[in-house]
Formats: sequence, structure tokens, C-alpha cells
Amino acid sequence: MKTKHKTNKQQYAYQVIRSRILDGRYPPGHKLVIDQLARELQTSAIPVREAIRLLEADSLISFKPYSGAIVTPFDEQAYLETLSVLAVLEGFATAESSIHFPHEKLEGLRVYTKLMEDALEHLDYSLFSNYNKEFHRLTYNYCRNQFLLEQIHTTWERLGTVRKQGSTMKPLRMKRSVAEHYQLIEMIERREEPKIIEAFARNHKLNTLKAFLEDSQQNSI
Repeated sequence: MKTKHKTNKQQYAYQVIRSRILDGRYPPGHKLVIDQLARELQTSAIPVREAIRLLEADSLISFKPYSGAIVTPFDEQAYLETLSVLAVLEGFATAESSIHFPHEKLEGLRVYTKLMEDALEHLDYSLFSNYNKEFHRLTYNYCRNQFLLEQIHTTWERLGTVRKQGSTMKPLRMKRSVAEHYQLIEMIERREEPKIIEAFARNHKLNTLKAFLEDSQQNSI
């Protein structure tokens, strides 16, 4: 029973710390103080330490000399590579899903897009990013290639370990992204050819990558 109780505390600590990293509350480079976390989570230091080891295996946490455990710094190259792969995978999955997409589910896509607009209006970029992810999850939800869906899930998980706090998009790109979502909804609604939907969905994701690169180049000048 003691072992099970210990495991439950470890899993609880793991889930709490992980969620705070992925939603941006613990940004890249943030130092994790084990004793402080233990007090906050009302547990001993051992489950927290074991949870941090698990998060290190997930690449969400790194150990820095003289600093200890920190949230893994943003890896720009890994982000670009992962987003490029995600663009290809989601493009194909969205095209496959469009063939079977139920007409009555289109309203769900519109709701997520409207929620993104509201989040952008309130400058809540983290919430914008979450709704964006849910929008795309629904676009390819009716793809019947389960292996492809598993690869997308894995790629999203990897993206979560390398991305910056909140959204990596700037307000102008976010506004354009919303407009592209409405275009994609119209394409799915009128049963556009899958190859056309695939190209549009892929380029939609690549447009985010291009905007990120442009912004990085401007900041380096």
C-alpha cells in the first residue's frame, strides 16, 4: 500500500509540473526548487524529485550546473524541424478526414475559430494556442489512418517540449491564421478535392513557420 501511495504522489507531482510547463506557467529556463514544490504539493521531496527525473526523460526538464533542475530552454532548430513534419502529417490527415467529415460537425470548427478570435482580442496567446490545437484535432478527427494519427500525436508531444512560452505566433500571423481557418472550413464544407485541402492545410502550418523565421531574422538584425 505504501508503494502505491508513493506512486500516486509521484504521478500527481509529475502531472502538475508537466501541465505548468506546457501551458507556459513555468517558462523555458525556469528553475524548479524541489523543497518549494514539495511544500506546495503537500508531499515530501522524494515524489517531486522522481517526477522531475521522469520529466527529464520527456525532455521537458534539464539539469544546469550550479542551478539544478530547470525547464528545458527553447530549441529553435528542433521547433522548426518538428513544425515542418507536423505540417506534412496534418495536411495529409486533414485531407483524408475531409472525405468523411460530417456536415453537422462543421459548427464545431467555427466555434473553435471564434474562440480563437476572442482569445486574440483579449491577448490571451496561450488560450489561442490551445483552441488552435483543438481546431486542428477536429479537422483530422475523421481520418481513418490510425497510424498517421498516432504520429501526429507524437509530433505534437515533441513540439510541446521545444516550443516557447505560449504561442510562437505574433498577433498579425494569428489574425491571418484565423482567416485561413475560415477558408479551410469552407473547403471542407464544399467537399473540395482532398489534394487541394492537403496543400492548403500544409501551407497553413508552414505559414506559421515562415512568420516565425521572419520574426527571428528581424530580431537578429
